[in-house]
Amino acid sequence: MMQATENLSPHGENKPVRKGRRIRFWSPEGPLIWLAPAVALLLLYSVYPLIYNIMNSFKEFDPMVRGFVPVGLENWNFLFQDARALNSLRVTFTFGIAALIVELTLGMAIALLLDTGVYLRGLWQTLIIMPMVIPPAVVGLMFRLLEHSDFGVISWILYGTGILNRAEPLLGGTGKYALIGVLLAEVWQWTPFCILILLAGLKSLPTEPLEAAEVDGASSWQKFWLIKLPLMRNVLAIVVLFRIIDLYRLFDYIYVMTSGGPGQRTETLSYYTYQTYVFIKWGYTATLGVAILVLIWLSTFLYTRFFKVEW
Repeated sequence: MMQATENLSPHGENKPVRKGRRIRFWSPEGPLIWLAPAVALLLLYSVYPLIYNIMNSFKEFDPMVRGFVPVGLENWNFLFQDARALNSLRVTFTFGIAALIVELTLGMAIALLLDTGVYLRGLWQTLIIMPMVIPPAVVGLMFRLLEHSDFGVISWILYGTGILNRAEPLLGGTGKYALIGVLLAEVWQWTPFCILILLAGLKSLPTEPLEAAEVDGASSWQKFWLIKLPLMRNVLAIVVLFRIIDLYRLFDYIYVMTSGGPGQRTETLSYYTYQTYVFIKWGYTATLGVAILVLIWLSTFLYTRFFKVEW
């Protein structure tokens, strides 16, 4: 009886039963036709270059034949024995760790200041964004002039305070402080990114725990360390992951400001990869590119696992 009445309309008439209609692959009603352009672009500009680079990492370009010739694992064996590659890896790690510490510390401090309702907060937030819209090559040129050993403003201030002398400037000399000179440009341009993300995280925090802590007499430091910082764990994870990926690809500042010198003191992995390309070691260039990709993936994977980042 139940089955007989299921197909009846409210007026007692028989209602036709619709059978499931099969949607064709290219039908506008299906999702595949709309996803196809994005998938095609992904395959063309991401998947294909990756596979091509992996294949070329087992070859080397021969100018005599004007083409790639197979060399097996020769490029990979040389990578683990290349002292210059190991030095560029050390420089990249040193620079990346220093930049992360400085940018996160300054970013959190300034974000906390803006979150307290500082005077003309909207104006300061607008001005903070400005360094991010300047091309990194232009920023590198700006700081190369600011840190010039003869007429740079930053160098003049450091000379006047006795922190540096003309025999060992920021850029030049033996290169003792060259990495710090590049770090100043990096921090100036990308600390605003940390500020904006962290400020958004602070504004999204629930007010109930903070109000309860204030009633209990917690100090500003206790509220930050015990409440705000734990609640912003995922926000901090996003900032760190983005910065890790960007710092592995550091190239513009090095190319404009130091060209990897003096004496390879500022040569990063990306810049060394560029140097191998210039000297037509294109197979080894592909090997370094794949190695950088693996390092980025491994770093982000270990970071999310070790700190138990939840998305």
